[in-house]
Amino acid sequence: MTGIKSVSPVLLALTLGGCGTVATDNGPWEHIRVGNENGVPPFEYTDGQGSRTGLNIELINAACAAIGSRCPIVETPYATNIDALEGNKIDLILPMTDTEARRQRVAFTGVLYPLQSQLVAAKHSGLIATAQSLQGKRIGVLAGTVREAYARARWEPQGVTILSYELNSQLIRDLQAQRIDATLQDIVEINFALLNTPQGQGYELTGQPLADPMLGVGPSIAVRKNNPELVALINCGLERVKQNGQYQAIVSRYLLVTPSSPNPIVLTPSPTDLPVCHFPKLQK
Repeated sequence: MTGIKSVSPVLLALTLGGCGTVATDNGPWEHIRVGNENGVPPFEYTDGQGSRTGLNIELINAACAAIGSRCPIVETPYATNIDALEGNKIDLILPMTDTEARRQRVAFTGVLYPLQSQLVAAKHSGLIATAQSLQGKRIGVLAGTVREAYARARWEPQGVTILSYELNSQLIRDLQAQRIDATLQDIVEINFALLNTPQGQGYELTGQPLADPMLGVGPSIAVRKNNPELVALINCGLERVKQNGQYQAIVSRYLLVTPSSPNPIVLTPSPTDLPVCHFPKLQK
């Protein structure tokens, strides 16, 4: 029969057995470079002791510990992180939303937790997240995000001016100075960055959260397309973290609510019977 591709025994075992045992003589993948941009609380930021922390940092640290890997953080600007991944400067992008367009270049783990995007504008502005409402307006977005791609595809052709920013702090300054009329934002991030601060009392989330395939359903972790076994490895680590209770403790502490659908990883073994995973040293 033609058209059948060979599958690595390790990948097959991971796919069929979840986090089951995979016997090898090559040892674990011990060093995984994680590309991440700092300064986005509550997801990644520097605490008062000068340490990198946040929801995403705690999750990747817990997952890496669960699979016996060291995962140093490599500071990587979000707008250029796919180039860094393809150039072998990093092994993972944390976080990145899984979309059809991005799947042309990278592979993804399961969803880490659900997030939504919504328009933010001055109170009583009357603006909502439609091309008709925003026609002739200036809308700020973060460069390299799914929200930038969405705004340029859905709104810009309808007469909406889209302005991209490298940093949310710059975008927020322009919003407060009325150099932009509104911004399309991740709801959790903009609450920390503006709405829950004294400076944010004159601004609000307008309309309803957007639902569109271009925006995805929440962040995942991106991996080079030629490393399907690394995807399975990280998923295994996330599954263990989910099973042992660390995931719930971490996510609820940062998001203040219990995450609902979609679940990041489909769990099959019971939480009290964690599988033992042995992984090969993967080719970088």
